[in-house]
Amino acid sequence: MNTQPSPVDQALSRYATRTGHPFRSPQAALFDMDGVLFNSMPGHARAWEQMCLENNIPATRDEFFMYEGRTGASTINILFRRTFGREATPDEITRLYARKSQLFRMQPPVSTIPGAKDTIDACIHAGIPTVLVTGSAQTSLISRLDSEYPGAFPPQRRITARDVDHGKPHPEPFIKGRLKAGCQIPPYRTIAVDNAPLGVRAAAASGAFTIGVNTGPITPGTLLAEGADIEVPSMHQCAEVIRLLLQL
Repeated sequence: MNTQPSPVDQALSRYATRTGHPFRSPQAALFDMDGVLFNSMPGHARAWEQMCLENNIPATRDEFFMYEGRTGASTINILFRRTFGREATPDEITRLYARKSQLFRMQPPVSTIPGAKDTIDACIHAGIPTVLVTGSAQTSLISRLDSEYPGAFPPQRRITARDVDHGKPHPEPFIKGRLKAGCQIPPYRTIAVDNAPLGVRAAAASGAFTIGVNTGPITPGTLLAEGADIEVPSMHQCAEVIRLLLQL
């Protein structure tokens, strides 16, 4: 007889150990956007790389997958500190992020992530509020939420880069996201889904049960190391995990 705990049982044990609370009866689900709802990170990385090339800022395309979840200003400041030994001015941030956004819009439209709609539908059918928690301010994608995920992320249940003082990896975006779902919902009844190391770190720090979805060029196990309670390789498997959690 196989007595090995299932991956979800192991994740629940991991969560209880790190937070001091058992996870039960989820009441809210918080979702990142890029790499979770939309297959947009390759396009973002290309746009960042091109913007850097135009401005004589050394950078590699893959490094932007590791910065995913940060606000645009935070990413630009990382590049400036490394290249010029200082932070960017507000005017530089505005100009460079506008150019990066323009380059992103010039690329072919991105597709949704396979399995994402099944994941969102599982929450909606269970009556669980779904909230967007993204470090992006990319209106070209945010404007597609209503058509691609109808009813899932109304404007009053969205946290973007414009809504926070501290972006990921700070837990503020996920804490504010939980409050958007309901001010009385505790962390131990909240699910958070993110695909980036910094996003996972932020979600775990907020106290939510954290699912890391490895949809990018990230070494397996990285999201667990950043604090995810469970790491899965696709949104299809994320849907399976969430269906099990909804039965608690």
